[in-house]
Amino acid sequence: MIVYLLQRLLSVAVVVYGAVTLIFLILFWLPGDPAELVAGPDADPATVAAIRDRLGADKPFIEQYIGYVVRLAHADLGVSFTTGEPVSKRLAEQAPATFELTLAAGALALASGIGLGVVSAVNAGRWGDYAIRSSLLLFASMPPFWLGVLLILLFSVTLRWLPAVGNGAAAQLLMPAFCLGLIAACPLARLVRANVLETLHEPFVVALRGKGLGERAVLYRHVLRNALAPAVTVFGVLTGEMLSGAVVVETVFARQGLGRLLAEAVGGKDIPMALGATLLAAVVFCIVNLLTDVVHRIIDPRIES
Repeated sequence: MIVYLLQRLLSVAVVVYGAVTLIFLILFWLPGDPAELVAGPDADPATVAAIRDRLGADKPFIEQYIGYVVRLAHADLGVSFTTGEPVSKRLAEQAPATFELTLAAGALALASGIGLGVVSAVNAGRWGDYAIRSSLLLFASMPPFWLGVLLILLFSVTLRWLPAVGNGAAAQLLMPAFCLGLIAACPLARLVRANVLETLHEPFVVALRGKGLGERAVLYRHVLRNALAPAVTVFGVLTGEMLSGAVVVETVFARQGLGRLLAEAVGGKDIPMALGATLLAAVVFCIVNLLTDVVHRIIDPRIES
């Protein structure tokens, strides 16, 4: 297990480095001059040139890239082009809101995905199974922004039960978390259903039933544990999708967070801020996948470490 963890940590470093390099390339070649965006439309050429020199945006690509990597090696994320404040400070202010949203959405996705998958499998071929599968297909087909708008129209405009925008209160977290979590729960529920149905026909399940073990005990003690191993791996991937989906959801519900910060940084070609947000998201995604693999091995010891 120790060797495996060391190998995975090395792969995490490679993935994070690749993500930073890729986003640096994309932002560098995007049209627009960050100095002009900072200076404003009415700035004279001398002012723009001075800002460009201060930002280092007039240097060749390779020099900017090497400089950023060297600063990153010293845990220096730089300062924002647009606000001048340290990137690390801004990320520390915005990250908790996104992590709170992703954690709530992940808990919802995990609970509803496993629950609906098991219920659908147990009632396979009945009306309950068809209703669950149809609902999953419907919600899986909805883009997050469309589902978010529908939730606002229903619970905020029509029923006036929940606030539509903002951070802070638990009520303001419910709709964004539901929006992200429900869409992520759909593939998870379908996978759990398929795995439970497959495991129910395994020889060891037939033997357990032949020994007189109750159907509930067979399902929850033996079938579910074997069926959850692939679902845990998929949940790690879905966590990354929820992190990326936070960009849209935070915009729809006017929430502060990494997603909205990243969207604003890309729109303003604020390269240090966009790189910092991407780096943090990549690190969190890799850590979640590492923990997912560890849990996978705990659930299914047959997997070699």
